[in-house]
Amino acid sequence: MALNPNYDEIGKAFTQQYYALFDNPATRGQLQGLYNAEQSLMSFEGQQMQGAEKIMGKIASLTFQKIQHLITAVDCQPMFDGGILINVLGQLKTDDDPPQSFMQNFVLRPGGDSFYIQHDVFRLVLHNVAA
Repeated sequence: MALNPNYDEIGKAFTQQYYALFDNPATRGQLQGLYNAEQSLMSFEGQQMQGAEKIMGKIASLTFQKIQHLITAVDCQPMFDGGILINVLGQLKTDDDPPQSFMQNFVLRPGGDSFYIQHDVFRLVLHNVAA
């Protein structure tokens, strides 16, 4: 399979769609359609889960009432198997808490006539350095 020449356009459009769905409680459940039932993996703050159902369970367990992702940068690279690697850097605003920096990486895998999230790695950018 060749490199996808539209990797940047696809990756950036995916990123907009993903966070628009995530940030709206009425549409958040639709994220499940972006993950594969068995072949999607997520690492959330070091906790690993596999499959769309477990990933959505993790997302549903988060305790915020309101959330907003403010995107600083989206970097995309094509993969030699037709997939797309996406790195997102931004700030996360939950409820009345101060914004926190985050990074999230996705690997989109071709599946049929579209893509699904094969890998999703999320981390808050916290620097707990011993003094």
